[in-house]
Amino acid sequence: MEAVAQCVRGALRPRFPLLSVALRTSPRLLCAATQQKNTGQNLEEDQSQSQNEQKVEPSSVEKLLAEEKAKLEEQLKEVTEKYKRALADAENVRQRSQKLVEEAKLYGIQSFCKDLLEVADILEKATESVPKEEIKDENPHLKSLYEGLVMTEMQIQKVFKKHGLLRLNPVGAKFDPYEHEALFHTAAEGQEPGTIALVSKIGYKLHGRTLRPALVGVVKDA
Repeated sequence: MEAVAQCVRGALRPRFPLLSVALRTSPRLLCAATQQKNTGQNLEEDQSQSQNEQKVEPSSVEKLLAEEKAKLEEQLKEVTEKYKRALADAENVRQRSQKLVEEAKLYGIQSFCKDLLEVADILEKATESVPKEEIKDENPHLKSLYEGLVMTEMQIQKVFKKHGLLRLNPVGAKFDPYEHEALFHTAAEGQEPGTIALVSKIGYKLHGRTLRPALVGVVKDA
Protein backbone atom coordinates (compact mmCIF):
# COMPACT_ATOMS: atom_id res chain seq x y z
CA MET A 1 0.00 0.00 0.00
CA GLU A 2 2.92 2.33 0.81
CA ALA A 3 4.42 1.65 -2.59
CA VAL A 4 1.14 2.53 -4.30
CA ALA A 5 0.95 5.76 -2.35
CA GLN A 6 4.49 6.69 -3.37
CA CYS A 7 3.75 6.10 -7.02
CA VAL A 8 0.65 8.26 -6.81
CA ARG A 9 2.55 11.04 -5.02
CA GLY A 10 5.32 10.93 -7.64
CA ALA A 11 2.81 11.27 -10.44
CA LEU A 12 0.93 14.13 -8.78
CA ARG A 13 3.91 16.13 -7.41
CA PRO A 14 4.77 18.14 -10.59
CA ARG A 15 1.16 19.22 -11.23
CA PHE A 16 -0.49 19.13 -7.82
CA PRO A 17 2.12 19.72 -5.11
CA LEU A 18 -0.48 20.29 -2.41
CA LEU A 19 -2.40 17.07 -3.21
CA SER A 20 0.82 15.08 -3.14
CA VAL A 21 1.66 16.51 0.25
CA ALA A 22 -1.80 15.56 1.52
CA LEU A 23 -1.42 12.04 0.25
CA ARG A 24 2.02 11.81 1.86
CA THR A 25 0.65 12.92 5.21
CA SER A 26 -2.56 10.78 4.93
CA PRO A 27 -1.94 7.62 2.90
CA ARG A 28 -5.23 6.16 4.27
CA LEU A 29 -7.20 8.60 2.15
CA LEU A 30 -6.18 6.78 -0.98
CA CYS A 31 -7.14 3.42 0.51
CA ALA A 32 -10.53 4.76 1.52
CA ALA A 33 -11.15 6.17 -1.93
CA THR A 34 -10.14 2.90 -3.52
CA GLN A 35 -12.42 0.93 -1.20
CA GLN A 36 -15.35 3.26 -1.89
CA LYS A 37 -14.83 2.82 -5.60
CA ASN A 38 -14.73 -0.95 -5.28
CA THR A 39 -17.82 -0.87 -3.03
CA GLY A 40 -19.72 1.20 -5.60
CA GLN A 41 -18.84 -1.28 -8.32
CA ASN A 42 -19.96 -4.19 -6.15
CA LEU A 43 -23.27 -2.44 -5.41
CA GLU A 44 -23.86 -1.83 -9.09
CA GLU A 45 -23.13 -5.51 -9.85
CA ASP A 46 -25.49 -6.65 -7.08
CA GLN A 47 -28.24 -4.38 -8.33
CA SER A 48 -27.75 -5.62 -11.90
CA GLN A 49 -27.88 -9.25 -10.72
CA SER A 50 -31.00 -8.54 -8.65
CA GLN A 51 -32.67 -6.94 -11.66
CA ASN A 52 -31.81 -9.97 -13.78
CA GLU A 53 -33.25 -12.29 -11.13
CA GLN A 54 -36.38 -10.17 -10.98
CA LYS A 55 -36.68 -10.46 -14.76
CA VAL A 56 -36.34 -14.25 -14.58
CA GLU A 57 -38.61 -14.83 -11.60
CA PRO A 58 -41.81 -13.31 -13.05
CA SER A 59 -41.58 -15.50 -16.15
CA SER A 60 -41.30 -18.68 -14.07
CA VAL A 61 -44.19 -17.57 -11.84
CA GLU A 62 -46.35 -16.84 -14.87
CA LYS A 63 -45.53 -20.27 -16.25
CA LEU A 64 -46.59 -21.94 -12.99
CA LEU A 65 -49.78 -19.90 -12.90
CA ALA A 66 -50.57 -20.84 -16.51
CA GLU A 67 -50.07 -24.53 -15.73
CA GLU A 68 -52.26 -24.26 -12.64
CA LYS A 69 -54.94 -22.46 -14.65
CA ALA A 70 -54.90 -25.18 -17.31
CA LYS A 71 -55.31 -27.86 -14.64
CA LEU A 72 -58.22 -26.03 -13.03
CA GLU A 73 -59.92 -25.53 -16.39
CA GLU A 74 -59.57 -29.24 -17.16
CA GLN A 75 -61.01 -30.15 -13.76
CA LEU A 76 -63.89 -27.72 -14.30
CA LYS A 77 -64.59 -29.29 -17.69
CA GLU A 78 -64.67 -32.81 -16.21
CA VAL A 79 -66.94 -31.72 -13.34
CA THR A 80 -69.27 -29.95 -15.80
CA GLU A 81 -69.51 -33.06 -18.00
CA LYS A 82 -70.23 -35.27 -15.00
CA TYR A 83 -72.89 -32.81 -13.84
CA LYS A 84 -74.56 -32.84 -17.27
CA ARG A 85 -74.49 -36.66 -17.40
CA ALA A 86 -75.99 -36.83 -13.92
CA LEU A 87 -78.76 -34.43 -14.96
CA ALA A 88 -79.46 -36.49 -18.08
CA ASP A 89 -79.60 -39.72 -16.06
CA ALA A 90 -81.91 -38.13 -13.51
CA GLU A 91 -84.19 -36.88 -16.28
CA ASN A 92 -84.30 -40.36 -17.88
CA VAL A 93 -85.16 -41.92 -14.54
CA ARG A 94 -87.88 -39.34 -13.99
CA GLN A 95 -89.40 -39.96 -17.43
CA ARG A 96 -89.31 -43.74 -16.97
CA SER A 97 -90.89 -43.44 -13.54
CA GLN A 98 -93.58 -41.15 -14.89
CA LYS A 99 -94.28 -43.58 -17.73
CA LEU A 100 -94.54 -46.49 -15.31
CA VAL A 101 -96.95 -44.52 -13.13
CA GLU A 102 -99.11 -43.63 -16.12
CA GLU A 103 -99.14 -47.24 -17.33
CA ALA A 104 -100.03 -48.41 -13.85
CA LYS A 105 -102.99 -46.03 -13.85
CA LEU A 106 -104.13 -47.22 -17.27
CA TYR A 107 -103.49 -50.94 -17.01
CA GLY A 108 -103.71 -51.50 -13.27
CA ILE A 109 -107.32 -52.67 -13.72
CA GLN A 110 -106.60 -55.20 -16.46
CA SER A 111 -106.77 -58.17 -14.08
CA PHE A 112 -110.14 -56.96 -12.81
CA CYS A 113 -111.32 -56.38 -16.38
CA LYS A 114 -110.39 -59.93 -17.39
CA ASP A 115 -112.61 -61.27 -14.65
CA LEU A 116 -115.48 -59.07 -15.78
CA LEU A 117 -115.10 -60.28 -19.37
CA GLU A 118 -116.34 -63.68 -18.26
CA VAL A 119 -119.51 -62.03 -16.91
CA ALA A 120 -119.98 -60.19 -20.21
CA ASP A 121 -119.56 -63.49 -22.12
CA ILE A 122 -122.24 -65.17 -19.98
CA LEU A 123 -124.67 -62.29 -20.56
CA GLU A 124 -124.04 -62.43 -24.29
CA LYS A 125 -124.65 -66.17 -24.41
CA ALA A 126 -127.80 -65.78 -22.33
CA THR A 127 -129.32 -63.22 -24.71
CA GLU A 128 -128.33 -65.26 -27.76
CA SER A 129 -129.90 -68.41 -26.35
CA VAL A 130 -133.38 -66.89 -26.07
CA PRO A 131 -135.48 -67.74 -29.16
CA LYS A 132 -136.45 -64.50 -30.85
CA GLU A 133 -139.83 -65.87 -31.91
CA GLU A 134 -140.71 -66.49 -28.26
CA ILE A 135 -140.19 -62.88 -27.28
CA LYS A 136 -143.75 -61.60 -27.54
CA ASP A 137 -146.47 -60.14 -25.40
CA GLU A 138 -147.93 -63.62 -24.82
CA ASN A 139 -144.78 -64.45 -22.84
CA PRO A 140 -144.38 -61.34 -20.63
CA HIS A 141 -142.02 -63.03 -18.16
CA LEU A 142 -139.65 -64.22 -20.86
CA LYS A 143 -139.84 -60.87 -22.61
CA SER A 144 -139.04 -58.99 -19.41
CA LEU A 145 -136.18 -61.33 -18.63
CA TYR A 146 -134.74 -60.94 -22.11
CA GLU A 147 -135.04 -57.17 -22.02
CA GLY A 148 -133.36 -57.13 -18.60
CA LEU A 149 -130.44 -59.20 -19.94
CA VAL A 150 -130.05 -56.92 -22.94
CA MET A 151 -130.08 -53.80 -20.78
CA THR A 152 -127.53 -55.34 -18.40
CA GLU A 153 -125.27 -56.24 -21.31
CA MET A 154 -125.55 -52.72 -22.74
CA GLN A 155 -124.76 -51.18 -19.35
CA ILE A 156 -121.71 -53.32 -18.78
CA GLN A 157 -120.41 -52.40 -22.25
CA LYS A 158 -120.87 -48.72 -21.36
CA VAL A 159 -118.82 -49.25 -18.21
CA PHE A 160 -116.14 -51.05 -20.23
CA LYS A 161 -115.99 -48.20 -22.74
CA LYS A 162 -115.78 -45.62 -19.97
CA HIS A 163 -112.62 -47.29 -18.66
CA GLY A 164 -111.03 -47.80 -22.08
CA LEU A 165 -112.13 -51.41 -22.64
CA LEU A 166 -113.43 -52.00 -26.19
CA ARG A 167 -114.86 -55.04 -27.98
CA LEU A 168 -113.11 -56.77 -30.88
CA ASN A 169 -115.59 -58.35 -33.28
CA PRO A 170 -113.48 -58.50 -36.46
CA VAL A 171 -115.72 -60.39 -38.89
CA GLY A 172 -114.53 -59.67 -42.43
CA ALA A 173 -111.35 -57.91 -41.23
CA LYS A 174 -107.81 -58.90 -42.11
CA PHE A 175 -106.23 -61.34 -39.69
CA ASP A 176 -103.90 -59.62 -37.22
CA PRO A 177 -101.84 -61.92 -34.97
CA TYR A 178 -101.59 -59.13 -32.36
CA GLU A 179 -105.38 -58.92 -31.98
CA HIS A 180 -106.71 -62.28 -33.16
CA GLU A 181 -106.08 -65.92 -32.41
CA ALA A 182 -106.81 -68.33 -35.24
CA LEU A 183 -108.61 -71.48 -34.12
CA PHE A 184 -109.11 -72.99 -37.56
CA HIS A 185 -109.01 -72.29 -41.29
CA THR A 186 -112.04 -72.59 -43.47
CA ALA A 187 -113.03 -72.13 -47.07
CA ALA A 188 -115.40 -69.26 -47.80
CA GLU A 189 -116.66 -68.19 -51.19
CA GLY A 190 -116.39 -64.52 -52.06
CA GLN A 191 -113.88 -63.75 -49.28
CA GLU A 192 -110.18 -63.16 -49.65
CA PRO A 193 -107.75 -65.59 -48.04
CA GLY A 194 -106.44 -64.31 -44.73
CA THR A 195 -109.66 -62.57 -43.75
CA ILE A 196 -111.76 -63.57 -40.74
CA ALA A 197 -114.83 -65.61 -41.62
CA LEU A 198 -116.10 -66.42 -38.13
CA VAL A 199 -115.66 -65.09 -34.59
CA SER A 200 -115.93 -67.79 -31.97
CA LYS A 201 -115.25 -65.51 -29.01
CA ILE A 202 -115.24 -61.74 -28.80
CA GLY A 203 -111.91 -60.08 -28.01
CA TYR A 204 -111.18 -56.93 -26.03
CA LYS A 205 -108.58 -54.14 -26.01
CA LEU A 206 -107.70 -52.00 -22.99
CA HIS A 207 -106.45 -48.52 -23.95
CA GLY A 208 -105.21 -49.80 -27.28
CA ARG A 209 -103.49 -52.87 -25.81
CA THR A 210 -104.93 -56.28 -26.57
CA LEU A 211 -106.34 -57.64 -23.33
CA ARG A 212 -107.90 -60.75 -24.83
CA PRO A 213 -107.49 -61.71 -28.49
CA ALA A 214 -110.57 -62.62 -30.46
CA LEU A 215 -110.86 -66.33 -31.24
CA VAL A 216 -111.53 -66.54 -34.98
CA GLY A 217 -111.71 -68.75 -38.03
CA VAL A 218 -109.60 -67.55 -40.97
CA VAL A 219 -110.33 -67.99 -44.66
CA LYS A 220 -107.75 -70.30 -46.22
CA ASP A 221 -106.35 -70.30 -49.74
CA ALA A 222 -108.42 -72.14 -52.31
